[in-house]
Amino acid sequence: MTALLVIAKEPRPGRVKTRLTPPFTPREAASLAEASLADTLDAVAATPADRRVLVLDGEPGPWLPHGFDVVPQCAGGLDERLAHAFARCAGPALLIGMDTPQVTPELLTVDFTGCDAWFGPAEDGGFWALGLVRPDPALLRGVPMSTSATGAVQRDRLVAAGLRVRDLPRLRDVDTEADAHAVAALAPKGRFATRLARCAGRGWGGGQYGPDPDSLPDITPASRPAASR
Repeated sequence: MTALLVIAKEPRPGRVKTRLTPPFTPREAASLAEASLADTLDAVAATPADRRVLVLDGEPGPWLPHGFDVVPQCAGGLDERLAHAFARCAGPALLIGMDTPQVTPELLTVDFTGCDAWFGPAEDGGFWALGLVRPDPALLRGVPMSTSATGAVQRDRLVAAGLRVRDLPRLRDVDTEADAHAVAALAPKGRFATRLARCAGRGWGGGQYGPDPDSLPDITPASRPAASR
């Protein structure tokens, strides 16, 4: 049994994508986070899996597609929250975040035959994906998060535990405005790219931005194309 986990925050202004503010307003940053999360969930929905789980800090919204179990994140640092997410899994599991809307079902379709772990490094030194054939929370607890060495420390932890590790392609997280434009260029037809273009309006950097995100169409399951199976 393979589980796909997405760890995410409810996209509320002031709680998500704070490094995008400025140049974007808190509501624009939250709107971009919502689009990123929607693209990510669509990719997971289109990936073969026995179970799909959203590990959420906050409450689900209309952006949540059918077919996901929603479980709350525990208290504590990110290492504890990741460890707790894996602790809920009885078999092979792949966990990703909400910051790589360019992810595809092809990237997420991993085969654990001949390996014990999959590791997806991020360009900022972190990691965007971690897969474990036997989820062990101890493999994550104590790893320093949100540093330029996070990914290296986490991968070394896996190797030191005697796990056979395979690497996924390096991806870029969306943290800054430059990240947002670079990632949108990789998936120009996605909701994230569309929402970024609307929020940016006439300006690429600072200046006046487009319409208030509250006036833009909601990202709902009904407004999305059906996930391919």
